[in-house]
Amino acid sequence: MVDRIEGLGPIEDAGKVQKKKDGDFSKALKEALEKVNDIQKRAEKLTDDFAQGKISNIHEVIIEAEKASIALRLTVEVRNRIVEAYREIMRMQI
Repeated sequence: MVDRIEGLGPIEDAGKVQKKKDGDFSKALKEALEKVNDIQKRAEKLTDDFAQGKISNIHEVIIEAEKASIALRLTVEVRNRIVEAYREIMRMQI
């Protein structure tokens, strides 16, 4: 199991999305996008603070930037899979 990364839950939390009631998909998606946005904002703030000399630990800045990058890439990949699934459903013949 992967240790918890701030802003991202452990792999076990992925199963909780499937257990939610019908109609909560949009809520879960919105919450996930808000988390990615928060991670991006935190990385940007740390970068600005480092540039202004408020933070001297470059490692913390780089780690947060990498977390933001990974979260964004994951979000884009999930979006691509959703669009691909939608297109596949639209191609189905009834």
